[in-house]
Amino acid sequence: MAVPARKTSKTKKRMRRGNIKLQTPNLSPCPNCGELRLSHVVCPNCGFYDGRQVVSTNN
Repeated sequence: MAVPARKTSKTKKRMRRGNIKLQTPNLSPCPNCGELRLSHVVCPNCGFYDGRQVVSTNN
């Protein structure tokens, strides 16, 4: 069984874990209403996707 030759130092461990973080979602404006939305997802504000109405909204 493989065993590490040396203990991983706190610094090395923290350097490795420093890249594990939350990422912000990539939001883009809806071409129909201008509301920020996720790419490739139906706009929750107006219900448009790819230039056509796909979900009816009760606004």
